This record gives sequence, C-alpha cells and structure tokens, in this order.
Amino acid sequence: MTKNKLYWVLQIAGWGLVGMVMLLFAHIYDVQIPTHILLWRIVIVFFSGIAVTHILRFVIKWGNMLLLPLEKALPRLIISVISASLLFSLIVTTSIDLFHLSMSKGSNISFTQKVLGSTFDYGLYILPWSMIYYFYHYYAKSQKQQLDTLKLESLVKELELKTIKAHINPHFIFNSLNSIRALVDENPQRARRAVTELSNILRSSMQTETMETVSFDKELSIVKDYLALENMRFEDRLNIEYDIDDKTLCLPVPPMMLQTLAENAIKHGISRQIKGGVIRIISGFDNGNHILVVQNTGQLSGKVNPEGFGLSSTTNRLNLLYGEKARFEIRQVNGSLVEARVELPVETT
Repeated sequence: MTKNKLYWVLQIAGWGLVGMVMLLFAHIYDVQIPTHILLWRIVIVFFSGIAVTHILRFVIKWGNMLLLPLEKALPRLIISVISASLLFSLIVTTSIDLFHLSMSKGSNISFTQKVLGSTFDYGLYILPWSMIYYFYHYYAKSQKQQLDTLKLESLVKELELKTIKAHINPHFIFNSLNSIRALVDENPQRARRAVTELSNILRSSMQTETMETVSFDKELSIVKDYLALENMRFEDRLNIEYDIDDKTLCLPVPPMMLQTLAENAIKHGISRQIKGGVIRIISGFDNGNHILVVQNTGQLSGKVNPEGFGLSSTTNRLNLLYGEKARFEIRQVNGSLVEARVELPVETT
C-alpha cells in the first residue's frame, strides 16, 4: 500500500472512530436528541474533520514544518492547530445552523459565541491528529536521516578504499619498472624474465583490485613474484626467507598490503645496505589474531614517518576495514633488523 492510500485509509478510520465515540457517548449519557439529528451531526463532523485535517496536512507540508528542528516547528504547529480548530468549529456550527440540527432551540447564544465556545471541543480532535501526524513523520525523517548517514559513511568508506587501491598499483608499477630498467643494459635476458614476472604480478593485482580482502595464499603469491623480481636486481645482496603457518593461508587479508610492506622493506632497507641483507616474511597466530610480519635488514632513521606512503596506506586501510580491531607498527628489533608487524582479527563462524 502506498503512503497516500495509507493516509486516506487512516483518515477514514480515524474520523469513523470519532463518529463511533459520539454515538457511544450519546448512548451512555442518554442524550435527549432525535436519532436522525445525531446521525447528521456525526456525518458533518466526519466530513468536516477529514477536510480540515487534510488542509492542516497541506499547511504543515507547505510550511516545511517537517524539515524544521522541533523547537522551530512547534510554535508554527501550535498556531496551525488553533487555526484548524477554529475552522473546524466554524464549519460544523454553520452546518448545524444551516440544516437546523441544533439541540437547543431558541437559545440566546450568538453564532460567534457558539463558534468560539466549540473551538476548544473540536480542538481535542485536531490536537491528537496533528501530534500523531507530525511526530510520525518526524520519526520517519529521523530514521531516514540515520539510514542516509549510514549509506553516506559506507560510500565514503568504499571511495576511500578505492582511492587507496588506486594509489597502490601505480606506486608499485613505478618501482617495479625502475627495477627492470636497471636490468635492461646489464642483462637483457634477465630483463625479459623480469617483464614476465611483472606481468604475473599485474595480472594478479588486477584480479584483486575490486576486492576488499583476498586470501592470504593469493597475497603471498604476489609477494613471492615481487621478491623474485627484486632478487634479479639485487642478486646475492638479497636473501629471502619465509616462515608461513599453513593454517593462515586461507585467512582474508587486504589485497596488496603485504606487497606494499615488502616493497617498503626493499626501498628503505635492503637498497640502502652495501652488502644487502635479508627479507623475512612471517605469518602465524598470536593471542587469536593473524600476525603478518615483514622483517628486513636495516635501521630506522629516527622517528618513523606516519605520512609515508607505505605506512599511511596500510594504516588507513586497516582502520577502514577493521577499525580498532587491527594494529600496525614498525619497530627496530635489534641493531640491524627492522620489523613491520600487522595484527588482523580472525573472523570466527
């Protein structure tokens, strides 16, 4: 049922209930009034009530009262209710006099006195109607605003994730092409093999770029291809070690995150060491969390810069996906080893 149809159904049902109450009160209090006059008065109240409240509905919507804060809308609503009650009384009193349906024949009470006197009585019908109508729509508006806010937050989160992903791939390609360029003159055959390695990495990254998470197995495959590519550039200067718990291979991780940390370790660690060093990839469990660690030979140069691309992208993605459930830090393990450590919550079913 549409909102408009529901409105008219409730209008007819509500004012029909008013008519039933009038009949009931006339019976309980044994009002001395001819039945045909009572029924006609009920008909007048029924149709007048529908007409006046429909006008009041238009005034509420036309005055944008549903869009105003409660403290600003309330004075306008009170004035509208008083005006509607006065109009209701005027219509009913005029109709009763016009069709000679008055219960007090020959009364000395003037028409104006009758209108003003019954305004309060008819206001008891208008006031509940207006409160129900206004606060129903006020509540519905609040619910819609909350829903719109949640949708907006979700959209912002999705756009932020896509922005971060869009930054990751060009950054990675730029560094990889630099590695290949270093091989072109020195060893063309190895350069061709490096292009193949890069092709494999790009294919994998394109398949996962629309996903918020991928299995760690797929992420590890990309990292292995990347490190194999870098190993061709550094040769004996780069030693690669893996310490992987097989039970972690099926766990979800943010795509390209581990690769970003490995790339950061190469750029800021191994490439600055004359004798090269080691890159160690560790995946396991600690206190029920999935632990991802990238260790590399090197030293932290003073305080870690949180605005650096690798750090900021990793931190932002973890915050967007896991909130406070995930942790990320980079620290100096000893005098010659730097560690990037990510703790991810393990989803249980």
